[in-house]
Parts: sequence; structure tokens; C-alpha cells
Amino acid sequence: MVTRKVIVIGGGLAGLVNALQLSGQGVEVTLVEKKRFPFHKVCGEYISNEVLPFLQRLGVDVEGLKPAHLTHFMLSSPTGRTLQTPLDLGGFGVSRYTLDYHLFQLAQRQGVIFRQQVSATDVAFDGHEFTVTLSSGEQLQVPVVIGAYGKRSALDRRLNRSFFEERSPYLAVKYHLRTQFPKHVIALHNFADGYAGVSAIEEDRYCFCYLTTRHNLKKHGTIAQMEAQELSKNPWLRDLLQNSEFLYPQPEVINEISFAPKACLEDHVLMSGDAAGLITPLCGNGMAMAIHSAKLLSEQVLLFLNGQQTRTQLENIYSKAWQRQFGARLQTGRLVQRLFGRPVLSELAVTSLKYLPGAVGAIMRRTHGKPF
Repeated sequence: MVTRKVIVIGGGLAGLVNALQLSGQGVEVTLVEKKRFPFHKVCGEYISNEVLPFLQRLGVDVEGLKPAHLTHFMLSSPTGRTLQTPLDLGGFGVSRYTLDYHLFQLAQRQGVIFRQQVSATDVAFDGHEFTVTLSSGEQLQVPVVIGAYGKRSALDRRLNRSFFEERSPYLAVKYHLRTQFPKHVIALHNFADGYAGVSAIEEDRYCFCYLTTRHNLKKHGTIAQMEAQELSKNPWLRDLLQNSEFLYPQPEVINEISFAPKACLEDHVLMSGDAAGLITPLCGNGMAMAIHSAKLLSEQVLLFLNGQQTRTQLENIYSKAWQRQFGARLQTGRLVQRLFGRPVLSELAVTSLKYLPGAVGAIMRRTHGKPF
């Protein structure tokens, strides 16, 4: 029988969910995370309610985190034209700092072994098991390795992932702030070469997170100048930037965000969450996708560790299940993104969609899942 041990590389949503689900079934899980919990992450911090049944089964006390409850969606063009619509399922807002730390504590109580402030520098597979080399010098042998390290990692280079060699023009910036905005609304505001999300989270705070390009930043020199000269052309963003209390002095920033197609399997390493594929933030459901992908993967890993399927079956079934569940969502996200971030197209899209509520609903259904 295969040794029931798994290494999870990365302690974001997907990695923590993998660790919780597997350890809950008696698997010895070691999770490697380069930072120390709790910590902030660049993220829109909105989650569709589709994840609630599953999180409850894992023992996650979502309401105990006091999230904001989001029921409506607002979209603005660069000049401030808006459309609003109800969210079919609704969602909730909670910071990654709070949610990830809660999942970390649950996983610790469940017996997950954490290697914090340590990176995986190499992963080698010999046909039967993996040897994972850590930056601490430690080497661990396990039959299953899950890559849940987010959007981009040095390990992608080691695994020769094609997208890693292609420069991506995108960067993301995130703040927490206090401001005056309806707590039940998630808003997406367009500006030239980018768009920004604003929504309430716990403790009367808001997440303000935007995606733009290196070109936009280079043109203006600094983030502050770009916000003052470019984002502020949208009146909604100008009001937000001028009349909000920013709760930490410097924003969280991440570069080289790639929305290119990825594989959910690389050299027998099973990818989970953003490491397997990233939906454009405009479609606002990356957190739910990360959680759902971890669930799909854990189910197949358990069958393999229990001797109910071979490694080949594990890899094939997971790859097909991932594509079936998320392939269309990612494709829709890439298509929708082309409509926004460009002033003329953004104006046209918002104006048109305002009178086509059916189209807005169809886009949301194509980028969100059903409760699981």
C-alpha cells in the first residue's frame, strides 16, 4: 500500500484546503510556506457563496470571521457610467489575512505539519516517489506532491512551465481602507489599462485591489502618481482615493501575473488553485475556484493513497475534472477582459450591458459555479 503522506507546497487557500481535507482523512500532510502566518496577500477578497456548503463540511466557521455579505454587483466605465445588478448566489468579503490564518489554525489542530519561512527549491520524481528539497537543506520523500504556491514561483522555472518564460504585462496592487460605500455591493471600476475592485470585508474595512500594466506604471513613474493621474480619471475611484483612510502605509504589490493557460499537472506534481490556472480578476471568483480545485484534487489523491486507483488514473481523472469544471470559466474570463481596461471599449461595454441584463447574468453564470 502507498504511504499515506503528502507534501503541499504553498499555504494559500488551495494549499490549506488540500491540507485540511487530506489530514481529515488520516493522511500525514506537510505544508511548506515561504512566509509565516498570518500575512497579507494581493487578492480581491470576495468569495462566491458557492463554497459555503463545502467549507462548513471542513469545519470552517465563516460567520465567526464576521465577513461582509455581498448581494449586488456594480460596474463603472472610465468616465463613471455605471450598471448594477444582483448577484445570483451572493458572496462574502473577508481578508486573506483573517481567512487564511483561520484555516491555518484549523489545519494545525488537525495535525498538519507546517514548515514556515521555508521554500521548496527542488522536486524530483523517480517513478515511485518524490524527493522535495527545502531551502533549509531538509529533504523529504513522499508519494504525492501538490503545487499550491499561487500565481508564480521559482519552482515554475524548475518544472519548465511554458508560461514562466513569457513576460506578462500585468501587476496588481492591494490596500485595506475605511471608506463610505455600501457594504452589500462589490464594485469594479475601469480606468485606462486596468480596473479596480472595491468591496467590504470584516471589521468595517474594505479591500481595494486593482490590476494594471507595467506600461501604465512606467508612464507615470510611481504607484501614487499613477493613481492620481490615471485611476482618478474615473470619478468613483477619484472619490475613493481622496476620501478614504488607508490602513497600511504601503500597498501589497505583485508583478508578472499571467492569465495564460496552465497545466494542472507538471512532471507528476499536481497543481492546485492559481498554480493550475488563474481567472481574470474582472470575473471576481478566483478564491472560490481555488477552494473548489483543491476539493477536486484531494478527492482523487485520497483514492490513490487508499489504493483505489493508480497514479496514471489519478493524474488523468484530475486533469479532466479540472478542465471540465474550470476550462470554460477561464476562457470566458479572458474574453471578457478584452472588453475592459480600454477606454472606448469599456464605455461601449458598460453602456451596452446596462440595457442587456440577460447578458450580464449569462457572464456571471459562465464565471461562477454552483454550490458544492
